[in-house]
Amino acid sequence: MAQYLPIFMMIVLTGLFAAGSFTASGFLTPRRPTSAKAAPYECGIVSEYDVSSRFPVRFYLVALAFIVLDVEIVFLYPFTLVFRSLGLGGLVAIAVFLIVLLVPFAYLLSVGALDWGPRQRVSPYAPAPVRRTGVMQRLSEALREAAAADEGESETPEKAA
Repeated sequence: MAQYLPIFMMIVLTGLFAAGSFTASGFLTPRRPTSAKAAPYECGIVSEYDVSSRFPVRFYLVALAFIVLDVEIVFLYPFTLVFRSLGLGGLVAIAVFLIVLLVPFAYLLSVGALDWGPRQRVSPYAPAPVRRTGVMQRLSEALREAAAADEGESETPEKAA
């Protein structure tokens, strides 16, 4: 338990510093509100739209991609320092980790999370985006074939002639 005491003390000191900063800010801040002070500030530019407007979904997709890559880098750096001593088990663990993090990133790229520019025409010769799964494509084709077969059976001989 004694080995965790420095960590516990650091957590306590961090919490006390944060609480003390907020308390001191509340006591030391002058309270003379004006309309200029209450207005939203954005780099000296007056906002052209309502500040309570919602962010587009693409913003969150980019934020998620950024977090995925940050987490990946944070865990890859220590691995590169000790990868020889970990052996095959460490290599398998980091491979699984990379796959788990790169699959969502590939999905974000395939749905266009990083396409911020105006829509462009896509050449018919351009490569297709990353497929999510081949199973879903085969399932949808089988459902279309079954629907077409059901329509063919429902026709009466008079309609077919």
